[in-house]
Amino acid sequence: MWYLLIFVILFVAEILYFRLANRFNIIDKPNLRSSHKSITLRGGGIVFTFGVLAFFLANKFPYAFFTLGLIAITTISFADDVKPQSKRLRIIVHTTAVGLLLYQLGFFSLPWYYAIIAFVMIIGIINAYNFMDGINGITTAYSFTVLAGLFFLNKELQVFDGNLILFLGIANLVFAYFNFRKKAKCFAGDVGSVSMAFCLLFITVGIVLQTGSFFFILLYAVYGVDSVLTILHRISKKENIFEAHRQHLFQYLANERKWPHLMVSTAYMLVQGAITFGVLLLWKKAVNVQIMYTLTVFIMLTIVYTYTKHKILKDAAHV
Repeated sequence: MWYLLIFVILFVAEILYFRLANRFNIIDKPNLRSSHKSITLRGGGIVFTFGVLAFFLANKFPYAFFTLGLIAITTISFADDVKPQSKRLRIIVHTTAVGLLLYQLGFFSLPWYYAIIAFVMIIGIINAYNFMDGINGITTAYSFTVLAGLFFLNKELQVFDGNLILFLGIANLVFAYFNFRKKAKCFAGDVGSVSMAFCLLFITVGIVLQTGSFFFILLYAVYGVDSVLTILHRISKKENIFEAHRQHLFQYLANERKWPHLMVSTAYMLVQGAITFGVLLLWKKAVNVQIMYTLTVFIMLTIVYTYTKHKILKDAAHV
């Protein structure tokens, strides 16, 4: 009943946000870079932050620095959804928010160069997660897979209060109801994809610190390969990698191959789910086993990405 109550509260909060978005015209308009064809409400992913705030208030204010960082990064992302903000301001807020996340985890007791690596990787993954939010259902479907992996890992390791993951999962379920559709009621917006990535990485980094293993980066393998190889492809074409585009593999599948959005989103979820299942089976095994699995995953994903994208581009050139 408790979780059902949280679901109802977040559902009502989402509906109230839709009224706000309608009133202030917070919308996504179709353009040459987008994969949708109709005007859609933007920023529905703000419910992810609502979910964490509900957890924060219901559990006597745990993880205060992380929550403060989440509020900061949510605020600047929402402002950017409403009206584009300066890159400098966004970088400052993102860096501050990640600093609060790492402080919450006690990261700054480690050697200084660990912090630099962590800042670069976390900010990079947050932006990659944001760039991958381009079709109906992909953010919510993929996030369910990551959340499931983190839930089972945390259940055994007991690094975090499990309700943090459950509340975030409930918020994702609310968003899925409105987004995982042929014609989405709303999009996550930067506020959604960025805040979800921030929350997932908080839990992931905590587990990495607890175990001392980077094996759990595989929870983001599919997104990681698509993001990195797309960047390399654009660099090879001498394009500005910071400009909006639709050259990710999932975008080619949805736009050039005309696969239904939900089919593409489900495919990404299932592939990542299979990889995550392997992580759950192998995370206690010897390091050499984990290394072999990691290499196998990244090599196979690279082959699939390269072959599929090459074939799509080749077929398009002959049309």
